[in-house]
Amino acid sequence: MTITITAFERPPDGGKGLARDTRVRWALEEVGQAYEVRLVSFHALTEPAHLRLHPFGQIPSYEEGDLVLFESGAIVLHIAERHAGLLPKGADARARAIMWMFAALNTVEPPILELVTAKFLEGDKPWSEARLPLIRDRIRHRLGQLSARLGDADWLDGAFSAGDLLMVSVLLRLRSSGILDEFPNLAAYVARGEARPAYKRAFSAQLAINAGRFPPYQPEGAAQ
Repeated sequence: MTITITAFERPPDGGKGLARDTRVRWALEEVGQAYEVRLVSFHALTEPAHLRLHPFGQIPSYEEGDLVLFESGAIVLHIAERHAGLLPKGADARARAIMWMFAALNTVEPPILELVTAKFLEGDKPWSEARLPLIRDRIRHRLGQLSARLGDADWLDGAFSAGDLLMVSVLLRLRSSGILDEFPNLAAYVARGEARPAYKRAFSAQLAINAGRFPPYQPEGAAQ
């Protein structure tokens, strides 16, 4: 069955890989699964056809036969459970990898998204400037904890997993802020994620949309 995901017709980040469809693309690339992309305009997000796929009017959504999913974390987990390569075989290690997926989205990402909101959606508010240092301190607190746990390891728990995929995706949002550079082991961790061939292919596919090239995308190693 063909896998189809949705993505922004014109990514608001200009194709820098921060849109959440990149996480799904990366997961599919890691497990060698072909996929197609349905591009969605901002207006189309509010239309009934898209809301049937994603009731909150966002991207990405995931379609495979009769299965329709939304929420990037749930989609990545589904891919990881369905195909080898993103979750360890051992039950305990598998549970820890899933734990790190939840940690990335529920513990580390919220203050980072708060910073994005404060800067770009609330930047004109009179209280915005006073609020930003508080948000940055919350981010530093979380990154300090994560940095201490990672130490000098390459990945969060042994081999690369879906937990690392989501954590790197979350941390990438901090690059422009300069905060990530305050934690050298985390900056190196993110760089290792970006260096993975599967990430490079996912990033290139997402960037190509912004450049106006819309061919069907076939990852390396995918079954024909």
